[in-house]
Amino acid sequence: MFMDKTQKQAVVLLSGGMDSCVTAAIARERHGAGNIAALHASYGQRTQARERRAFEDIADFYGIDARLVVQLDHFRAIGGSALTDEKIAVPEDQLGVPGPHGDIPVTYVPFRNAHFLSVAVSWAEAIGAEAVYIGAVAEDSSGYPDCRPEYYRAFQELVKAGTRKETNIEIVTPVIKLKKGEIILRGIELGAPLHLTWSCYQSEDAACGACDSCLLRLRAFAEAGVADPIPYRRTVAAQP
Repeated sequence: MFMDKTQKQAVVLLSGGMDSCVTAAIARERHGAGNIAALHASYGQRTQARERRAFEDIADFYGIDARLVVQLDHFRAIGGSALTDEKIAVPEDQLGVPGPHGDIPVTYVPFRNAHFLSVAVSWAEAIGAEAVYIGAVAEDSSGYPDCRPEYYRAFQELVKAGTRKETNIEIVTPVIKLKKGEIILRGIELGAPLHLTWSCYQSEDAACGACDSCLLRLRAFAEAGVADPIPYRRTVAAQP
């Protein structure tokens, strides 16, 4: 793989979803096409095969040669989330409805993003990258605690304390303050391949259109005034 050592290199966490796709587009704009390394983590989620395909398609679209795919099987053993435990149903048509844990939905995977970031920082330090990009969204997300800005500020301090003295890796969250509709418009502005992304929590052929992730996505496209290019079993958007 060729990476231009004269420019700042970056590792992008690329799940295959809309937010990570636009994050990759932003990283590419800032660092150049030849300086992006793409990391994908499968963790036993219901749609891991479809998300992996979206990752590969987006990486192909951008011509990213530096790719790393990791399998974090321990999340299924840990459980506690509807995404990794088949005994817990994925809620449908309940966007904004408090669950058993208050504002945090059952689709939250306990402390997941710390695992993703740890792998990304390890790889970044190994290849000499100076930034790790993650497509976390705070205001318009599902209320996950590991999508808050303070979470990433704290993790940045952990990176500084836990890497070599000469290592300088910045945790970058370029869409964290944007609404989902704004992310779509930014992606369109950058020519991001939103048609290759996948967001559904429970379906791999056509998106269900009923889970929180589908409802957030449909609402976002409606607010942006743009048609969602992926197939749905139903296309009734969540109300703004």
